[in-house]
Amino acid sequence: MLRRDVLAGAAVMLAAGAARAEVGAVRIARQPSLGHLPLMLMEEQGLLQKAAAARGVSNLQTQYVTLAGGAAMNDALLSGQIQFAAGGVPPLVLLWSKTAGTGLAVKGVAAMNSMPLLMNTNNPKIRRLADFTDRDKIALPAVKVSVQAMFLQMAAEKELGEARRNELDRLTVTLSHPDGMAALLAGNEITAHFTAAPIQELELRKPGIRTVLNTFDVLGEPSTFNVVWAASSFTEANPQIHAAFTAALEEAVTMINADKPAAAKAYTRLARDASDPGLIAEILADPQVRFTTTPQAIGKYADFMARTGTIRRAPASWKDLFFADVHSKAGS
Repeated sequence: MLRRDVLAGAAVMLAAGAARAEVGAVRIARQPSLGHLPLMLMEEQGLLQKAAAARGVSNLQTQYVTLAGGAAMNDALLSGQIQFAAGGVPPLVLLWSKTAGTGLAVKGVAAMNSMPLLMNTNNPKIRRLADFTDRDKIALPAVKVSVQAMFLQMAAEKELGEARRNELDRLTVTLSHPDGMAALLAGNEITAHFTAAPIQELELRKPGIRTVLNTFDVLGEPSTFNVVWAASSFTEANPQIHAAFTAALEEAVTMINADKPAAAKAYTRLARDASDPGLIAEILADPQVRFTTTPQAIGKYADFMARTGTIRRAPASWKDLFFADVHSKAGS
C-alpha cells in the first residue's frame, strides 16, 4: 500500500507536469471603452500572471492588444492570433453558432459589465425613431454587425413593427467611437451617434445633444454589454490558464466595485481619452452601470439573432453559450 506522503508527492508532480504542458504566452484583445476597464487593470497590475503563477504556470507572458470591433476579434481568434477576445455579446453568439460541434467550439468565459448604450442626436426634430428621415445619418462602430447595429434593429422592430426592422439600416455609417463623436459635434452630415461609455456621456456635456435611445429600454431590463470569449480547444488544453483568467477578471471587477473613485482615476490614466476622472466617477456611480461577471439578458440577444436568421439556431439556455464554470451564476 502506497504511503500517503508518496501519493501527495505524486499528485504535486502530476499537477506541475500539467501546468508545464500549458502555453507560455497568451494574447488578449480588448476595445477602447470604459467597459473594458477590468482588462486594463489586469494588464497594469499583472493580475493574470499572478493568478497563473498561483496555479503552477510560472512566467506566463501576456500581451494585450486593441482591436476595433467584434468582427476583427473573431477573425483574430479563429486564426489563433489571440486566445481571449472581448467585446459585445453578438460577436460571441455569432461565433458560438458558427463553431458549435467543431474542435474550436467557442464559448463565453465571463461577462464584464452591465451598462446601457445610448444613441445621441443633435437634431432637435428627432424625438423617436419614426422621426428619422433620409437626410439623417447614424454613426455606429460597424454597420450591420456591431451590437449597436443590432440594438437599432431591435428598437425599430419594437417601435415601427417587424416589417420595418431594418428600415434605419440605410442611414447607418461606420465610424469609430471618437470619430463618431467628432462628427456628431461638428453638426454636419451625422445627426445621431450610437456609441458607448464614456463617449456617450462626453457628447451629452455639449449643448444641443440629447439621448433618443437607451438599450435598457429596448430590452426592458439591464443587459450585459461586454463579454470575454475563447475557443474550447484552447481552454481544454490550458485549464489552469483559463482558471487564472477568470480569477484575475473577478479580482479586477472586485477592485472596481470596491473603490469607484480609484477605478475612475485608473481608467483616465490608462485610456488617455478625452474624459476626466470626474466624468468617469459619475458614470461608475450611475445605478444602470454595473461591473459584474454574471451574464444578463444573454437569451434575448440570442433569441433575436436566431429569429432574424443571423445564427443557425438559438441556444436552449444562456448556459449553452458559456463554459461550465460560469453556470453557477444567476445569469439570464
